[in-house]
Amino acid sequence: MKKNSYAFSLTIIGILYFTFGFITWLNNQLIPFLKTACQLSDTQAYLVTFAFYISYFVMALPSAGILKKTGFAKGMSLGLSVMALGCLIFIPAAMNRNYLVFLIGLFVQGTGLALLQTAANPYVTILGPIESATQRMCIMGLFNKIAGIVGIYIFSKALLSNFDAVSANIASASGAEQIVLLNDLAHRIILPYIIMAFGLLLIAWMVYLAKLPDINSSSDSEPTGNDTAKTKLPAYLWLGVLALFFYEGAEVMAIDTLVPYSKSIGLPDTIYSKIGMFALAALLVGYISTIILIPKYLNQTKALVYCNILSLAFVVIALLSSGVTSLVFLILLSFSNSVMWGAIWALAIDKLGKHTSFASALLIMAIVGGALIPLLYGSLSDIIGNTKTPYLLFLPCYLYILWYAVKGHTIGLKK
Repeated sequence: MKKNSYAFSLTIIGILYFTFGFITWLNNQLIPFLKTACQLSDTQAYLVTFAFYISYFVMALPSAGILKKTGFAKGMSLGLSVMALGCLIFIPAAMNRNYLVFLIGLFVQGTGLALLQTAANPYVTILGPIESATQRMCIMGLFNKIAGIVGIYIFSKALLSNFDAVSANIASASGAEQIVLLNDLAHRIILPYIIMAFGLLLIAWMVYLAKLPDINSSSDSEPTGNDTAKTKLPAYLWLGVLALFFYEGAEVMAIDTLVPYSKSIGLPDTIYSKIGMFALAALLVGYISTIILIPKYLNQTKALVYCNILSLAFVVIALLSSGVTSLVFLILLSFSNSVMWGAIWALAIDKLGKHTSFASALLIMAIVGGALIPLLYGSLSDIIGNTKTPYLLFLPCYLYILWYAVKGHTIGLKK
């Protein structure tokens, strides 16, 4: 690929990663907002992450087939358009304060994102040497997390402004008065999502006109049933899929549970509504460090080992401490998480050749960890009666990823 074409392609993908981040990290705001607006338990509230991330599992393989037929530009435009539809579904959901319709809207948004990510992640990985894939992923991650910070800031103003007072008024009211207050709160979400829908359609049009170079070929498409019968996919890929499952669950839990936890330790809405920004800022610092260190000073495998050890230490300290100290170490988890997505992805698709696209679809399916593990966290919170003890779920996640970094990624790998 020519240098100017390479730079142009990465710029377009950077815009898409910004879009990923803006949409994805809004769940940090939606969980507490919908919990109050729709009067939900913790378990029900974490269906927000379930509905959003389960779509990756359902749609990853169909997305690979769609991209094979449409190519990158049309497929990405289609994904953005589907996301816009998901945003528009929020309008009737808010008008009727119907949680099921909200969840449908989130699933549709996730469906569009699954299509985009099935294209974008392998695209970034294959554009250059595999040894620096983590570095390129982290550069794209900068776009993603900056967008998340911007999105959380904007939506903290739109959805969670004066939230403690509003919640107190709702709790003290009853009957028709309470319903009016709940409806007023739910209607806060309508205008922001209308604006988002039009923004997504504008980006879809721009991507379609950009004529993004297509790096796929028939030799790099997903295998057919006959292909998979002849070629056994290596163990390190399947183990990598499980590692990404645990990582995605840990990453989502480390950010999307911060608002409820911050509320539980007594922080005011002026702080807890924006707490996700601090976690995303920690991710940004981690990404910048990764870009500087990998591969010049540190290879991505060792970085994955060190970051998992650091994550385990942060979790233990968070569990043994309390209050703001505990919260700080939960936020720091996002720093140590920063290298994991790119490193696991690169190790899992190494030397797969024509099966890279299919393997990438399997890895996208692993994002379902972001649906199941936070939901388990919410269920445990309801059962145990607190928001801290369920953070024990972090331990098996990081221990498995550590094993994958040390041993698992070498199983079945041809030298």
